[in-house]
Amino acid sequence: MVLAGATFTSVRSANRAARVAEESLLVGIRPLLMPSRPEDPPVKVGFIDNHFVQVLGGGGTAEATADAIYFTMSVRNVGNGIALLHGWRVELGGLETIVDRPAVDSFRRLTRDLYVASGDVSFWQGVYRDPSDPEFAPVRELIDAHERVVIDLLYSDHQGGQRVISRFSLIGRGDENWIAVIGKHWNVDRPDPR
Repeated sequence: MVLAGATFTSVRSANRAARVAEESLLVGIRPLLMPSRPEDPPVKVGFIDNHFVQVLGGGGTAEATADAIYFTMSVRNVGNGIALLHGWRVELGGLETIVDRPAVDSFRRLTRDLYVASGDVSFWQGVYRDPSDPEFAPVRELIDAHERVVIDLLYSDHQGGQRVISRFSLIGRGDENWIAVIGKHWNVDRPDPR
């Protein structure tokens, strides 16, 4: 009986140590995206239709033409691991929905892989190419009025785990300037810290 109790205690302690070791390993590869700093260098971003923009540190771009809406944002990975961007969405539900975590299946997939190295600056880009898309007209109105555009990014570590949704905003300043700010982060595959 004493041997069974000692074995049970030993196994439970080993399981706890394994969970702590696994959590330490995951922290070592966890990314976290934020807007880049204003002093970060500009990033040149090209779209498949030969539309090019230069994104300043701490900012983004939002451009609407008759056939497309182009978004870019300069981002910095402040986490320990490489970030792999999966998708994006624009939040059109108004201020009352800004606190709710969006559903993963509401994101638009990126057409190319975008990675952000730990401690480095890179970019995100998204585009609407179909003027009949139900979001096209409302998003265009926000851009034309130079109003806040709330953008959610879905990304993970380079292995596809530890998915995170980060809520950014592009805020219009001046004539063509857009400032990128962060609002909230949600863990998808693990409990939220709050």
